[in-house]
Amino acid sequence: MAAKKSKPLILISNDDGITAPGIATLVRVMRRIGEVVVVAPNSPQSGMGHAITIGTSLRLDPSTIFEGIEAYECSGTPADCVKLAKHRVLQDRRPDLVVSGINHGSNSSVNVLYSGTMSAAIEAAIEGLPAIGFSLCDYGHLADFSHTEEWIEHLTRQALANGIPAGTALNINIPKKSAHPIKGARLCRQARAKWQEEFDLRYDPHRRPYYWLIGNFVNEDQGEDTDEAALAANYISIVPCQFDLTALHGLAEMNESWTLDLAGKKPAANPVHRETATDKTLAAPQKNRVKKGAKS
Repeated sequence: MAAKKSKPLILISNDDGITAPGIATLVRVMRRIGEVVVVAPNSPQSGMGHAITIGTSLRLDPSTIFEGIEAYECSGTPADCVKLAKHRVLQDRRPDLVVSGINHGSNSSVNVLYSGTMSAAIEAAIEGLPAIGFSLCDYGHLADFSHTEEWIEHLTRQALANGIPAGTALNINIPKKSAHPIKGARLCRQARAKWQEEFDLRYDPHRRPYYWLIGNFVNEDQGEDTDEAALAANYISIVPCQFDLTALHGLAEMNESWTLDLAGKKPAANPVHRETATDKTLAAPQKNRVKKGAKS
């Protein structure tokens, strides 16, 4: 008789902090799927992007906030949490999946660049680990996450059974709860959008000036295949994100137009490949994923 496979090991982090309602929902779902370890910030770290702590100490303390779950709170950023989890907490235990969230607020489109939630997931991808960042399009601290659980469990099991492309992390955004049920999930590209920002001048009680960042989100992309379009139609958006930021179309264009030789002679262009280094270096860990059809 074949030995029964142990449950998958799932590492959880976030950027809203270990006490946020979103991570409590994520823990509740993931413990139905596998063995859970939590390493999350001890305070909110929203908008930290992929910052890491350099030059100051990092603290990692055990937490009993989740009954029956091995958990730690970290003084650093979401990326710090994943690094410390891999090298100090898990050590020789390799997680089958890293999940981050559930973020309080959308991380669609350009927001992915600022997101601490997605930076935790992308840090995992850099380490060769399959990863997902989950976000709810509701910024309220008391947001209702109840409608997300069934979908998060389904998509997590899909990731464990079928794998996540090497060198990528999945950016999954879920519409806020409404009177209408979620229509489904769509694989999307990132919409071309941006924030039109303003810095509002204000004064403290001592009449000293300070600035408060405000602005409006502007979607400049009318494509029907984007994450913004999916969310607007009440679908969950799934965008595979990569940490290799090379603009391949930029390489091709500059190879044709730029002269890089000081004497004005145009040297032979470097070959432009569509296959990136990450395709090779991160392919091997895929062998460790749970096989399709395996029960957790």
